[in-house]
Amino acid sequence: MRIFRSIWRFIKRTILLLFVAQLVYLIALKWIHPPITITQIMSIVEGYGMEKTYVGLQQMSPNAKLAVIASEDQLFPDHNGFDWKSIQKALDYNQRKPGRIRGGSTISQQTAKNVFLWQGRSWIRKGLETYFTFMIEKIWGKKRILEVYLNVAETGKGVFGIEAAAQKYFNKPAERLSQREAAAIAAALPNPKNYTVKPPSPYVSARSKKIMQQMNFLRPDRDIQAIINDK
Repeated sequence: MRIFRSIWRFIKRTILLLFVAQLVYLIALKWIHPPITITQIMSIVEGYGMEKTYVGLQQMSPNAKLAVIASEDQLFPDHNGFDWKSIQKALDYNQRKPGRIRGGSTISQQTAKNVFLWQGRSWIRKGLETYFTFMIEKIWGKKRILEVYLNVAETGKGVFGIEAAAQKYFNKPAERLSQREAAAIAAALPNPKNYTVKPPSPYVSARSKKIMQQMNFLRPDRDIQAIINDK
């Protein structure tokens, strides 16, 4: 019995240490950029390499910030990390058409997944994603979440972040992206390995036009302006 108690104490201490370590890391990322993510490591392993250049939110064009909100999560300023209506719609769709998968993840959820977890679908990962989403909403805030998302999101084969994408596809820094260029990058986000930005794949070409329409609609919104504004 003594050996089992020793093993149990070791397990509890290990779990506590891991919990404290991830909490310290999560808090630190409020101010520092993630050094590397699991998705970036896998990109290197798979032979795609890794191009990334971290920049601050003030070094990104308002068009870039607005484009990903218009494309990925139009309720980003208003929710607490989860868009329950979109999640339910995605669940209903996936039940009706099990051969196709529709996501309902917010920018906050995608950021939590990209920074702390791995790609793929499992209940374990979704549970951890829920935890990390809750924590970054409470600790980081909306502007920091958007900044990290725009720095770690995969934007092409081996390309990560809005700055690397802007340089690769349009030979300019992210702070100078036009509405059309930002929309094209945002359009590829659902599947950046298959949806090419330049030359634009048929999906990106069609999707980017819809994103620009939504950008024009959302631009006057005060809550969105409060997030994408540099001040």
